[in-house]
Amino acid sequence: MNEDPADVRTPPVADRRPFVREHHGDVVVDSYEWLRDKTDPEVVSHLEAENAYTAALTEHLEPLVETLFTELKDRTQETDLSVPVFVRHGGPHDADGPAPAYWYYTRTQEGAEYARFCRAPATDRSAPPSLEGDIPGEVVYLDANVEAAGHDFFDLGALAVSPGGHLLAYSTDVTGAERYTLRIRDLRTGEDLPDTITDVSHGACWAGETHVFYTRCDEAWRPYVVLRHRLDTDASEDATVLTEPDERFWLGVDSSRDERWLVFGSESKLTSEYRLLATDDPEGTPRVVAPRRQGVEYSVEPAGDRLLVVHNDDAEDFALAEAPLDASSHLQWVPVMAPQPGVRLLGVDAYASHVVVTLRRDGLSGLHVLPRDAAGDLLPGGDVAFDEPLFTVGSPSAPEYDTPSIRIDYTSMITPASVYDYDLASERRTLLKRTAVLPSATQGPYDPARYVQERTWATASDGARIPISVVRRADVPLDGSAPALLYGYGSYEISIDPTFSVSRLSLLDRGVVFAIAHVRGGGELGRAWYDHGKVLTKWNTFSDFAACAEHLVAEGYTSPDRLAARGGSAGGLLMGVVANAWPTAFAAIHAQVPFVDALTTILDPDLPLTVTEWEEWGDPLHDADVYAYMKSYTPYENVVAQEYPAILATTSLNDTRVYYVEPAKWVAQLRATAGTVTRRPVLLKTEMVAGHGGVSGRYAGWREVAFANAWVLDQITG
Repeated sequence: MNEDPADVRTPPVADRRPFVREHHGDVVVDSYEWLRDKTDPEVVSHLEAENAYTAALTEHLEPLVETLFTELKDRTQETDLSVPVFVRHGGPHDADGPAPAYWYYTRTQEGAEYARFCRAPATDRSAPPSLEGDIPGEVVYLDANVEAAGHDFFDLGALAVSPGGHLLAYSTDVTGAERYTLRIRDLRTGEDLPDTITDVSHGACWAGETHVFYTRCDEAWRPYVVLRHRLDTDASEDATVLTEPDERFWLGVDSSRDERWLVFGSESKLTSEYRLLATDDPEGTPRVVAPRRQGVEYSVEPAGDRLLVVHNDDAEDFALAEAPLDASSHLQWVPVMAPQPGVRLLGVDAYASHVVVTLRRDGLSGLHVLPRDAAGDLLPGGDVAFDEPLFTVGSPSAPEYDTPSIRIDYTSMITPASVYDYDLASERRTLLKRTAVLPSATQGPYDPARYVQERTWATASDGARIPISVVRRADVPLDGSAPALLYGYGSYEISIDPTFSVSRLSLLDRGVVFAIAHVRGGGELGRAWYDHGKVLTKWNTFSDFAACAEHLVAEGYTSPDRLAARGGSAGGLLMGVVANAWPTAFAAIHAQVPFVDALTTILDPDLPLTVTEWEEWGDPLHDADVYAYMKSYTPYENVVAQEYPAILATTSLNDTRVYYVEPAKWVAQLRATAGTVTRRPVLLKTEMVAGHGGVSGRYAGWREVAFANAWVLDQITG
C-alpha cells in the first residue's frame, strides 16, 4: 500500500487481494474485501492514511470550516430550554394521596456537548413554568454530560420514568455500536440501583414499579427477544418473554399511554403482528391481537375500552379500524376511517376525548383530529390547517391519556422548529415556542422574508411526476448561474420532509439553492410511491434523482458544473449509482455512510441489513433475477474508467448499519479503475470512534457538518 505518511498528498492505494465470490454461476473477484476486518492493523493503517490524505487535500478549507462552524454556533441559542411537558404519575391518586405531577423538560448549556434532563413539581397543568429563568424545584435527574465524561462517544438510548415517578430506566452506548447498558436510578435519592443489564437494544419500558422490559439483538443486530427484569434481582435471572425466530422480523416493546398495557410489536418490511399484556400482570403471557398474515401490516393503539388499528388489509394506503380490547383476529376489526385515494395513514394516537391520526396528503405530512363522544365512539373530524406551501407537522405522543390539549411540532424550510399547544375542544392553536435563530457576525440577523420555498415537479423517464422541495434566497437569479445542492434518499418508505436547518442558512446566504428530490422508494406520495422504487423497480429511485437534477438545470436553478448531490445510508447508495450512471450531471457528490457495496452485504445472511432487508431489496442469495438486477446498479461493482464528479465519502468505524468497509472498498475501486481518468478528488473520511449517526456531541457534530458544507461550497462556488 502506498501509505507513506511523508507523502500524504498522494492518494492511498489499497493492496489488491483477490477474494472469489460465486453465485448463480456468476464469478466475481473482489480485490478489496480484505478491508472488512477492522481489527487488522493494516486496515486501520489504510483508513488512517485515507484520513491523512483527506486532511491534506482539504487543508485549505480550514478557515471556511471555522467560519461555517462559527456561524452555526452564533445562530444557535446554546443555553436553552425545551417546552415543559406535564405528567401526572400513578393516575389521579396513588396510595399516599394525590399522585405526583411534574413538568419534564431538557436544558442545554453553552459549552456543554449534551443535554440535561430535568423535572420540577407541577401544581396546575394550565399554568406551565416560564421559559425564562429558573424553574422552582428543578431537579436534574440525568445529566448526559456527566454520563459521557471520559468517553469519546456517547449515545443515550432508553430514558423512561416509572409510572409512579420514582424510578428512571436509562441506557447508554459509548462506542457507537448501538449495544447499550441499561441502568435503574432512584429519582428520590439520585443514586443508581445495583441493577445493571448489558448488551441491550435501544429502548426499555416499565410495567408498574417493579418490572422493566427490554429487547436484545442477535449477532446480525436484529432485536429478536424481549426480556423482563424484576428489580433487585440479578440480570442473569431475567426471563424471556418473547422470541422471534423469523429472521425477517424485529421485536419491540412499549407501554400504552394509559399505562394499562404493554404493546409488543413484531414487524418485517411487509408484515406485522402485535401482542398485548396487562401491566398489572407483568409475568403473564402476551396475547396476539391478530395473527400475522404475509403482506398485511398493522399497528394497535389501546384507546380506553377498545383498540384502534391502522392497517393495510385491502387498503393500499391504510385504513383505521377499531376492535375489542380482547381482540384475537382481524375479523374483529370494524372500519372507522375508510381508505382514501392519495391519503396515506401513518399512525394514530388515542386520547380520552379525541383521536389524532398522522397522515400524508399531497406529498406533505398532516394531522387529522377526530373527536370522541361520551361513549368513546369516534366522530367526524378534520385536518389541522397551515398556511405555508411546504411544511412538516407532527404530534409527539402526549404522555397522558386524559388531556385537554396536545402538542404540535411544526417547521418548514424557512420557519424554524415551532411548538404549539392545540386545544382539542376549541381547535385553538397557541404558539409556545419557536426555536431562536440568533444573528450571525458574518451574515447578520435571520429574516425569513429573504428566502422563498417552493414545490416544483420533474418528469421521470417513464412519465411519473417527481416532487422537488426547493428553498433559496429570494434574490438568487434563475438563470443557471447559482450553485445548488440536491439531497436524496428514496428507500424504506421514508419521507424526506421540508424542514428548517440552521446550518443550511450558511449555504443559502452564499447563494446556494437547496433542493430535496422526493424520489420513488420514499413515502412522500403513498405506498405505491414506495413500491415503485424497491426490489425490481429500484432503478426508478436513481433515474428519478437524475430527472430532478436535469429539471433544476432546465428551470434555471443551477447548471451541472455548479450542482452537488448529497445522500446518506441508502441515500449513499443513490449517490454511488448516480456517480456511475450520470457522472456529468453533478460537479460533486457527498456520500454519507453510503450503502455502496449493497450486493455483497445482501448476499450475506449473517450481516446486519441482510435477511431483514430482503423484502426491501430482494433476495439475491436465492433468486438469480434479483442477483442480476442488484448487480446492475450496486455502485462498487459498476465503477468504470470515466470522469467522475468530485467525491467525498464519510463513514464511521463502528457503524453497525452500513459497515465502514463499503465506502472504503468503493473509494479503493474508484482509485484503481478511474484514477488515471478522473481529474477530480476522491476522498474518504472515517470517524474512528463513532456509529451510523456520526460523531456524538453537538459541537463535534457541528464541526462535522461545517466540514462537509465547506467541501461542497469549495466544489460548486469556485
